[in-house]
Amino acid sequence: MSWLTDLFWGAAGSHEQSPAHSVLIISVVTALGLVLGSLKFRGIGLGIGGVLFAGLLLGHLKIAMDESVLEFAREFGLVLFVYTIGLQVGPGITSALKKDSLPLNMLASSVVLLGVVGIILVNRLGHVPMPVAVGIYTGAVTNTPALAAAQQALKDAASANPEIARLPGLGYAMAYPLGLLGIIGSMIAVRIMFRVDASAEAKLFQKQQTGDIRKPLTLNIEITNPNLEGLQLRQVPGYGVNGVAISRIHHKGTVDVAQPDSILRVGDTILMVGPEDELEKMRLTMGRQSDLDLKKLPSSISTSRILVTQSAVLGKRLDELDFLTLNDVTVTRASRAEIEFTPGVDYRLQFGDRLLAVGQESDLKTVATELGNSLQRLNHPQIIPIMVGIALGILVGSIPFSIPGVPVPVKLGMAGGPLLVAIILSRVGRVGPLVWYMPNSANMVLREVGIAMFLSCVGLKSGEKFVETLIHGGAVWMVYGVLVTVVPLLVVAAVARIFMKLNFMTLCGLLAGSMTDPPALAFSSSIATSDAPSVSYSTVYPLVMFLRVISAQILVMIMVS
Repeated sequence: MSWLTDLFWGAAGSHEQSPAHSVLIISVVTALGLVLGSLKFRGIGLGIGGVLFAGLLLGHLKIAMDESVLEFAREFGLVLFVYTIGLQVGPGITSALKKDSLPLNMLASSVVLLGVVGIILVNRLGHVPMPVAVGIYTGAVTNTPALAAAQQALKDAASANPEIARLPGLGYAMAYPLGLLGIIGSMIAVRIMFRVDASAEAKLFQKQQTGDIRKPLTLNIEITNPNLEGLQLRQVPGYGVNGVAISRIHHKGTVDVAQPDSILRVGDTILMVGPEDELEKMRLTMGRQSDLDLKKLPSSISTSRILVTQSAVLGKRLDELDFLTLNDVTVTRASRAEIEFTPGVDYRLQFGDRLLAVGQESDLKTVATELGNSLQRLNHPQIIPIMVGIALGILVGSIPFSIPGVPVPVKLGMAGGPLLVAIILSRVGRVGPLVWYMPNSANMVLREVGIAMFLSCVGLKSGEKFVETLIHGGAVWMVYGVLVTVVPLLVVAAVARIFMKLNFMTLCGLLAGSMTDPPALAFSSSIATSDAPSVSYSTVYPLVMFLRVISAQILVMIMVS
């Protein structure tokens, strides 16, 4: 059985581990961690955070991986996670979100400021050398780019001993594992203190997000306004711009599909689809509610739900699709991101949209062909756009930009770059033949695999010396790190919840984003199986990443000044 021992612990006397060994270890850690995370006490469990604990356990048992492989798996897992998060939340970042971004960013900035004040107190009152204190700070807020910036700033400081530049790494290693757990623990603490029903909060968030999108209703109206006699539908005030669509028209016993050039006559009955208040406005303009239900009258008109999967129509407005008019078909409803609404004539199509069309059955089939209507293509992930998007994200994250007064260029890093690029690409939707759409199933698989790889590697790397350092004085540094993590989060969470009445799911995303911490985001999303935290996380992430890197460098400047 020596082969099994060699496979699990590595071949004796060998400095290089086999690929099979690395894959096996990550798989075992992930499986064990997910089982651990599924265990709950009074309805509360570790969730995805269990993978970190499993990694720490196996790392403590001296089950290790090759350092270069470990670094690759950790960073690649992080990239997969943040990129898929960006694709998921990008289309949902709307004007309503922009309205809420200022208070969210102010709260997140407060978390950063309180953390900086806390680590200065650790340095002054706890008598911890500033190089170590900076490392504790970067580990407590789980921000590796900030650690790199601090180390580089120390190296570039003329008065600093080159050996001092290594000290932040030691403080970082002590604070990082409990920093991850501290963020998750803060979310659990807030949930307990305020007796939060996470499922109810997730439903409330969804309702708040879709509050401006009113569910379409139908109304049959008999035209009695003589001013409309002989007019085309497109000439009716408000047509096509008020969220109302006219799908059918009844004239002298015949029901036809309503088109922009359909002629109106007094006594005709039309079927309209749209928000209730807008339908009432159109009724007051055109006539009175009719007892006829045009959907129940015998006719050759059918309805069909059609998927938009044809690249040629992506980004086009409905009024630019000539084949709709040529085939006498009208689009009355659209569904995007599980939200149904009435599209206006200026509505632009995106991959995966579901349209409700009205027309003759043969014409509907022709229109369906033009729009694609391919369920297979909808569910088939496009690999080339995924890889192109990740490559662009890495490039953007690697671009250094200088800030006056800061000695070291700042970068978005391996997390910030892919996240930003994914959000932009998902909003663009399509560039040439490349379509940035990922099926939900594929997105979830890549997201979960990515975060599991990341946490497995973090645990394995920290586990070997975790207990040893804890016993030989590192416990004090860990305590300081936990305080720097937890106190700012709890203070800001209390203010946001008590005074601003912030939704718990939004608050969790804010807390995870204020620490630029993907594992905490994954945990918060698993609390109520909701992507709601991802929205606030993406809102505050860019500013917080900038502030974290800058604050680490400012702390170094304080030391050398």
